[in-house]
Amino acid sequence: MERIFTSNATNELTEHVTYHRLAQMEKNPENREALERLSAQEKTHYEFWISLLPETEGKKIRARWYTVWGLSFLRITLGVTFMTKFLETHENDAVEKYQSIAKMIPESHRVRFARIIEDEKSHEKALIGQLKEKRVAYMGFIVLGLADAIVEITGVHAGFLGVTGSTLIAGVAGIIVGFSAAISMGSASYLQAKQNTEQSAVLSGFLTWVSYFCSVILLALPYFLIHVMIPAFIISTSVGILLVAGFTFYGAVVFDRKFWREFSETVGLMLATALATFLLGTIVGALFHINPASF
Repeated sequence: MERIFTSNATNELTEHVTYHRLAQMEKNPENREALERLSAQEKTHYEFWISLLPETEGKKIRARWYTVWGLSFLRITLGVTFMTKFLETHENDAVEKYQSIAKMIPESHRVRFARIIEDEKSHEKALIGQLKEKRVAYMGFIVLGLADAIVEITGVHAGFLGVTGSTLIAGVAGIIVGFSAAISMGSASYLQAKQNTEQSAVLSGFLTWVSYFCSVILLALPYFLIHVMIPAFIISTSVGILLVAGFTFYGAVVFDRKFWREFSETVGLMLATALATFLLGTIVGALFHINPASF
């Protein structure tokens, strides 16, 4: 029992310090206030758990500093909204764990314990819901560029499997098509964002173009490093699946979506497109008597 209380105290102290650290990094006053309130709330939870421990054991509790600094570093690239919601996913597990040990809590502490469970269930979500971050507003444009590039360029590479045995040609074709498509997608995002006064149309178009073309480069790279078509295609497709997993996980955390459903749908669309373009490439190659082994 004491070990369970120690573990809970350590978790709550780590989250208290993490939220405080994130608040120190935050420039937006409203976000900083919400994070400080979260930090203060986690501190009261920590104090509850150490109140159930012998004084000597309570003094030994330390925050997991590798977690604090690791999450603080990730906040720079992934944003405060992602990091707080990622921490919240742990809270869902904490509620179930706390409820399972309710009988271990002394009668004199059960009112405070009930408040902690209520905090974990709703109050913290309300505070996190107050966070505002510009990068989240533009996340849709970045995901649009990534998703479209992965589906389209994987399809281009698959189509060339039936036409050429040259990885150089397949890689160059992917970059040329991708560059043109990136401009097209960026232009479409620019026009779309002009209808929304809360977002910069130029930045929206630029982010779509950048995310699209960066995906194109990553997907084409295996064709320049590996000079056999099938292995190059497999590695390129694997890179695409990893990219899908990355942005789907980010979106699932930030927007409270189902990861596996969105991931499977996007990967399914990508592979279906690759199959369709491979069949088309094979048919076109046969119609024009193109021998992939010699071209």
